[in-house]
Amino acid sequence: MTEESFSVKHSQVEMTQLVLPNDTNQLGNLLGGQLMHWIDLAAAIAASRHSKRVCVTASVDELNFIHPIKQGEVVILRASVNCVFRTSMEVGVTVLCENLLTGTVLHANTAYLTFVSIDDNGAPVASPRLRPENSDEQRRYADAMRRREERLRRRSKTMHE
Repeated sequence: MTEESFSVKHSQVEMTQLVLPNDTNQLGNLLGGQLMHWIDLAAAIAASRHSKRVCVTASVDELNFIHPIKQGEVVILRASVNCVFRTSMEVGVTVLCENLLTGTVLHANTAYLTFVSIDDNGAPVASPRLRPENSDEQRRYADAMRRREERLRRRSKTMHE
C-alpha cells in the first residue's frame, strides 16, 4: 500500500437511474442484469476515485435482492470503499428504490464487490490506505475483513478440490 490514505467520503458515489420499460422484465420489474450493471459502474467509480487508477472488477461476493424495483421508480445506488487490502479493495453498494408518486423509499439491494487497481501496463498496483472516520465506517471495515477471510478460505478450498 502507498503511504497516502483517504477517507471513505473521499470516494463515495451516489448514482440515480430512472427505470424505463427497456430496463424491465415481463412483470415490469427491473432486470437483475441491468441492476448488476449499474452496481458495477457505481462501485468501479468509487474504487477508481479512491485509488486514482483504473480499477477492474475481480469478484462479486454477494448480491442480495431484497425488494423488487418497478418500472417508473428511481434507483439510487450508494457506493463506498469498505476496506483496502493491498492491490484490491472491497466496495459496498446499497441500492434504494424510490416511488416518485408516493415518496416511499425502500432498501432494494446490497452488493459487495472486489476491485483491483491496475497500472498503465495492466498489472495490479497498491492502493492508498483507507481511513475509517466513524463507528459505521469502522464496522464496515471490520465486516469487509471478515468477508475477505471467507473469500480466501473458499478460494483455498476450491483450489484443493
